Amino acid sequence: HDHGEACSCGHDHGHHHADEVFTSWGLENVGVMKREELDRILDELAYGDQYGEVLRAKGMVPGEKEGSWLYFDLVPEQYEIRDGAPEYTGKVCVIGAKLKENELKKAFGR
Repeated sequence: HDHGEACSCGHDHGHHHADEVFTSWGLENVGVMKREELDRILDELAYGDQYGEVLRAKGMVPGEKEGSWLYFDLVPEQYEIRDGAPEYTGKVCVIGAKLKENELKKAFGR
């Protein structure tokens, strides 16, 4: 059935307004990170507002141990870090609104 403005099915359809502008921020050649440090940054991305209103983030960064890589995926109030195969360059992508790019660069840029 149609979920228009007058929908009364009981579901929250999260109506978005045209003035909500989503942007993306990315960084390559990310420096080596400790798992604890990445966990702290992702916790703030998922639960806080230090970096803006984050809707999605994902990436891969070199870990402390030679040849180790940390992969992450994040949505609001949920994220995971897992070990992954080595890559040539680290990459981070963050999607959201009112992103604080300078803060993101400080966190991931080294």
